[in-house]
Amino acid sequence: ADFVASDPYHFTLNMPSNHIYMLPAVVDHSNLQRFSDRVVDGIAAVFLALKRRPVIRYQRTSDIAKRIAQETAKLMYQQESGLFDFRRTEISPLLLVIDRRDDPVTPLLNQWTYQAMVHELIGIQDNKVDLRTIGKFPKDQQEVVLSSEQDGFFKKNMYENFGDIGMNIKQLVDEFQQISKSNQNIQTIEDMAKFVDNYPEYRKMHGNVSKHVALVTEMSKLVEERKLMLVSQTEQELACNGGQVAAFEAVTNLLNNESVSDIDRLRLVMLYALRYEKESPVQLMQLFNKLSSKSAKYKPGLVQFLLKQAGVDKRTGDLYGNRDFLNIARNMARGLKGVENVYTQHQPLLFQTMESITKGRLRDVDYPFVGNHFQQGRPQEVVIFIVGGTTYEESRSVALQNSMNTGIRFILGGSAILNSKRFLKDLEEAQRVARTSNAV
Repeated sequence: ADFVASDPYHFTLNMPSNHIYMLPAVVDHSNLQRFSDRVVDGIAAVFLALKRRPVIRYQRTSDIAKRIAQETAKLMYQQESGLFDFRRTEISPLLLVIDRRDDPVTPLLNQWTYQAMVHELIGIQDNKVDLRTIGKFPKDQQEVVLSSEQDGFFKKNMYENFGDIGMNIKQLVDEFQQISKSNQNIQTIEDMAKFVDNYPEYRKMHGNVSKHVALVTEMSKLVEERKLMLVSQTEQELACNGGQVAAFEAVTNLLNNESVSDIDRLRLVMLYALRYEKESPVQLMQLFNKLSSKSAKYKPGLVQFLLKQAGVDKRTGDLYGNRDFLNIARNMARGLKGVENVYTQHQPLLFQTMESITKGRLRDVDYPFVGNHFQQGRPQEVVIFIVGGTTYEESRSVALQNSMNTGIRFILGGSAILNSKRFLKDLEEAQRVARTSNAV
């Protein structure tokens, strides 16, 4: 297949060499061409499946988004125009091609809703989770499927907060206890795991739930070992709130904390750098030095490479809600209301993009149209394609947006589905290629 639908509103092209989108054409022309061709084929396949030909827009500041948008238009309106000549709807759907580097924050954050968290801490590949990487499991449980189409519990809980998932699983275990007349006292996640092991018939009846108990047990261990609640609180502050002095102090303390892992240290410094690159260069240097001294594996220059790729001068959107008057007002209102959950206060930039499309406010200067195909009125179907990859936090935003029934159906697609590990791997690979070619 040219694309894989991981959820009803989310598809991926599963591209292995995903780092190529970060390289300018002069560095690796033929690979970039192959990358573009593959993306154009994938997008074309999606629209053939939808039986639609879209109006196409792209993010002005991204060369690769522009290139893919133009090549897609050429394919659909010139080379294969007969293939895409479907019965015209009143209003054409919209294809918006944007660049991952416009929001480098989302793929760097720890996640606290179920699907996104499993991908961040354990990893999901084509809706499957390989549990062999994390411990000894019975044969029938070494690889488990996490799909909203096949698993009722997952469908109901995939966007829920981690705290609520534990409660919901406990409820299922309680129900079974009543059936099996067992009166073990189950209080903790460990108790649940033990109970599931002791009752093989429970596993048969709820093979499904035992996999969720296994996942939640493992994630709880990681949260504790890596002190993720502490780390994540600072990440969310860096992503959502101002306050450079407090942020510097919080990041410094976490870099000094021996329980904090290398990948978490790196992400914290990156999030600080993206937020305060212009405001506090001296302190940023101090953090770079501390990072190198604390993390043996850290590749020098990686944070600077991220800023070159996705720093404030390269971005189109109002990532921190501090450029646009409306966003500043919205953030103030949110601050006054207080935050429901400090760990999930961040909203991806995509959320604002969808809002702008819904209100007809997506600016032509920032997101120009390709060719002379313009939008008449508000589209009813919008495919947003992120070159460089999507995240499950963003697909959750899309599902929530679609559930609001605004009359627009959003579909999200990308070249890969990222977690922070994959995003950093792509960044390191692009840095390595750029260094060998000396052109970046």
